[in-house]
Order: sequence, then structure tokens, then C-alpha cells
Amino acid sequence: MKSILITGPSSNSGKTTITLALTRAISNRGYKISAFKAGPDFIDLRYLEMASGKQAGNLDIHLMGIDGVRTSLSMNYGEYGIVEGAMGYFDGIYNGFENSSYHISNELDIPTILVYRPKGEMFSVIPKIKGMVDFSGSKIKGIILNEVNERIYRLLREKIEEYIGVEVLGYLPKDKKLELESRYLGLVWPDNRKDSQDFISRAANIAEKTLSIDRILGLANEIQVEDYKHEGKRNIKVAIARDGAFNFYYRENLKLLENTCKVEYFSPIKDKEVPSADLIYLGGGYPELFKEELTANKDMIRSIREKAEEGVFILAEAGGFMYLVSSIEGHAMCNIFKGHSRMTNRLQRFGYVDMELREDTILGKKGDIIKGHEYHQSTIDIDHKPLFNISKPKDISRRWLCGYSFKNVLAYYQHINFLGNRKTFNHLLDSIENKRKRDKIVY
Repeated sequence: MKSILITGPSSNSGKTTITLALTRAISNRGYKISAFKAGPDFIDLRYLEMASGKQAGNLDIHLMGIDGVRTSLSMNYGEYGIVEGAMGYFDGIYNGFENSSYHISNELDIPTILVYRPKGEMFSVIPKIKGMVDFSGSKIKGIILNEVNERIYRLLREKIEEYIGVEVLGYLPKDKKLELESRYLGLVWPDNRKDSQDFISRAANIAEKTLSIDRILGLANEIQVEDYKHEGKRNIKVAIARDGAFNFYYRENLKLLENTCKVEYFSPIKDKEVPSADLIYLGGGYPELFKEELTANKDMIRSIREKAEEGVFILAEAGGFMYLVSSIEGHAMCNIFKGHSRMTNRLQRFGYVDMELREDTILGKKGDIIKGHEYHQSTIDIDHKPLFNISKPKDISRRWLCGYSFKNVLAYYQHINFLGNRKTFNHLLDSIENKRKRDKIVY
């Protein structure tokens, strides 16, 4: 698969818009594009899916390990792979470049295009860009200038190519219609924007006029991707919540479950009951935006509670955790855990975490370490015994507690990618399968 990575010197450089524009423009030429997001992001991923017309994937060394990253590539093979970087090119865990877009581009040998947006500067862009291009191991092979007019683009291109010796591949003009609205931690969920497809199409049409797409395709490097080997089938049925409130799922998790188990999707907003299943998976999302609809669907709340009481396995992450407590902003929820969720005016947690199990759980044994990611702008006042010791990688001074259980229900704020936690994934499925055998359940 020929691949290219789009990065920037920092967040808010415009790399998302340019990645979407390139993905759609190249797809319009008839190529099969596989899009990926470096890092743990869900929302950019959904935009990439809209732009490419197919499921996208995450590439994250901390969450997946390098073998998991390669598996993610093999799960989502295409003629061209376009990877949108996270944050700045060199920004990794803590104060280093580990797990950065730079790290990924080196591990996979992916050529990189730097998106640079000049701000009150002209020639000063030269030493700034040169430092990133010349850094040991840098894979930057081209530059795209963002939010400049044609005159400034031509002036800067001349000096960049003269002093740095790297090709300038075009520009995107400043255009209010090419700005993505944000919410909380990032972009607004694209399905909640009526104009998402129009936005992507507009960006692609402009890119065709102002970017050297043929040259960009020429820079893409062939990376070796092995054929994806499916997991062995399990005698397990999984019900996955997926609607406007619950939509933050790593696509790799969904594919693992779809390839391993029998999967049925349902909506806690619209459906009246949970499908018959061994495992109910409640992912993250924005349940606070649908709290009226969720609390009004009393049949679904009753169904979830009955399943929990019966001992059905339930895995609830982030927004799913919020749904299982007593209330969200005063609106009644499932009340499996006595607690109340409320939104705040700032982030409560953000970043990678290591989750140490304090006791045996449905995800593993006491002492097991699970790699995860946490970000939320809510808090939950809860009166239950916590089961996880949470710490920041490379900064163990920052610690807190999370993870709560009721029978076979486990709820927590963190997000887990099972490609980097295969032991956890198999422990969960083994636990479910063993219970099925004991209960002699047949579908």
C-alpha cells in the first residue's frame, strides 16, 4: 500500500482539512483510499470515513504497539493509505517524541508532508521549517502552505525551495467555509453537521486547483502490509450500542468483535430493548447531548438493568459509563451504579494512561496493566469501590482511581484498543465463553 502522512508543526495547523481534501480528491480519481488517524482520536476518524467512503483506522503505538499498528494497516488495505498526524509532528508522550507522528513515520517508513500556516511572518518560516526537515530521521518530503493567498504562496515557495531544498506542493486559501467547528476536545461529530459532505467536497474541489496532487501521489511510499488474519471464531454474541449518543469506538475493536463473534448493533435512543447477547458494549460519545431522549426511553433503561441483574457481561467506556450511573445532568439513567454525572467547563482528564487492575475483573487478573486513553469534560460522583489504579506513562506521580463493577458489568472512563491489549480481549471472551458453557446457552 502506497502511503503518505500529513502533519503540522502543531495542532490547529489545518492538517485535518487538507487531509480530508486530499482523501476526497484522490478518491474522486478512482483510487481506493484507506484513511488513518495517528493517535487515539475518534472524530477526525469519522470525517476521514466520510471523505474516503470506507471505514478508517487508528495508528497508535502506545495503545496498539507497533505490531498492532501493522495489524490496523492490514485490516484496512487500499491502493493508497493517507494518514492524518496528531498534534505536532514530533509531539509524543510526556516531553518526548515517543508515539508521535514522527515516531510512526519512522517505524513504517512513511514519507511526510508538512502543513504550515504562516502567522505574521515571511522569511521566518524558513528556519522553522528547516529545523523540522533537517531533524534526524525526519521524513518530511514536501510542504503545503495553509491559509495564504496565491501571491504569498509564490513568494514563500521560492525561498523554501531555495534554502531548504524541499518541494512546496501547493496551498489552501483562507476560507471561512473551510473551518471546522469544535466541541469540547476537538471537532464536532460530523454526523451532527448537516453540511459535512458539502464541506469535504468543497475542500476537495479547491485542492484540485491549488495542490499538486499528482506530485503528492508520487511521493507516497510503498509499505509492506501483510494480509489480515482473522481471529478464530467464538461462540459469543455481542450487542454494540451505536447511535448519536454512543459512537466513539476504535474501528479495530469493532472488526475484532465482528470477525470473532456474532455482532448486532442497537440504539439506546430508539430501540426498546437490548438484543439477546452474551456481551453488551457501550462505547463513548456524547450522551449528554441526548440525555432527554435517553431518559425518555424507559424500556431500554429497564432492559439494560434487567441484563445487568441477570449477569450478562456489560462493558461500558466513558459515555457508556455515564449512561449506567443514576443520572446525567439531573436526567435519570440506568442507575446500575449509584452516581451522578455532570458536565464541567474544562477538561477533567486528557491523555494516555496505564490501567492497573487492583482486583480480578472481566478484563483481567489483579496486577494486569492495560494501555488506554482518557479524555472527558464530565465528572461522576460515585459511591462504589474503584478497581483500577490509573497513572500517566512516564509520569507516575500523577495517579487516580477508576473502574467500577456490578456482577458482570464493568464501567470506566478510559478507552481501550484491543489490538494493543490482546490478552485483555481474550480474557474477556474466555470469561464469557466459560459462562456460556456453564449456563448451557444456545442461540
